[in-house]
Amino acid sequence: MSSTKQILALLRSRVEGDDDTFYSIALQVAASEARQGHKSTAEEIRAEIERARAKKSRGASVAVAFGAPRGNLEGLLELREPRYRLKDVVLGERLQLRLNDVLLQQRKRDWLREHGKVPSRRLLFVGPPGSGKTMSAEAFAGELHLPLFVIRLEGLITRFMGDTAAKLRLIFDETAKRRGVYLFDEFDAVGGHRTSSNDVAEMRRVLNSFLQFMEEDTATDSVIICATNHPSLLDRALLRRYDQVLEFDVPTEEQIKEIVLMNLRPMKAPRLAWGRIVDSATGLSQSELARAVDDAVKSAILAERQAVSTDDLLLRIRERSEMRSAFLNDAKS
Repeated sequence: MSSTKQILALLRSRVEGDDDTFYSIALQVAASEARQGHKSTAEEIRAEIERARAKKSRGASVAVAFGAPRGNLEGLLELREPRYRLKDVVLGERLQLRLNDVLLQQRKRDWLREHGKVPSRRLLFVGPPGSGKTMSAEAFAGELHLPLFVIRLEGLITRFMGDTAAKLRLIFDETAKRRGVYLFDEFDAVGGHRTSSNDVAEMRRVLNSFLQFMEEDTATDSVIICATNHPSLLDRALLRRYDQVLEFDVPTEEQIKEIVLMNLRPMKAPRLAWGRIVDSATGLSQSELARAVDDAVKSAILAERQAVSTDDLLLRIRERSEMRSAFLNDAKS
């Protein structure tokens, strides 16, 4: 049977509208029942909690805006309302499975903590520009119905000694207070090798601080995602701090078809020459290909046509390929 303290805590959390605490205590009751051999009762309690959570996530008829960062955090964190789910991102099967595994751990985090375990929450996304890292971070937040906070590096990194590390402290304190998904994009600016020739003592201190903060446990289980296009630039000590290192890549042939069809909607596309399209699009990132298809759709709309042809797509894909080549050639010169 539940203790008097648990019943009182349940009532207080319900009065205060603190659902996370309410569910956490209810799961503690389930664990207690299981330890006493009442497995069917424990499973029934867990099932009712899952049903209540699912009903609440579906039942909101009016969107409630997440609170934007204020005070010292205002220039450090940018709040983004998640617009995507994982179904909106074209990912490889293995990558999709690994992301779903982390999502399951986050959704069942109270159950894991009952058994003395914590969910995976520190993720490193690596891959070329436009491969879906930032979009996947947003989709991850969307799946968990959490706010996405993007760390603004221009506000974080300063030339004043100790200032950057102090701002990092503010960010990690916030992860412990407010449950959310926190994205460090272009993370190599912070996590570069401590022994690199262009390094300075201040950035070594920043990285050391980051390594220390990453080790701290939090009751909120906020998800920290670091994304980089250049994993070779990262300090090796970072790798053991992450629960998962997830690699993104350019789309495969099947993924190219999926990206094209996804971004063509609601435009019709009868009898596309997929062989020519795939050959032309090979090597482009997911972002580049999506923009090429979007350009083809806009051209068809303005021409008052109801369908996009193979030639429409090839034209826009070639334009994106030429833009990529021009950029790479300029970078080499």
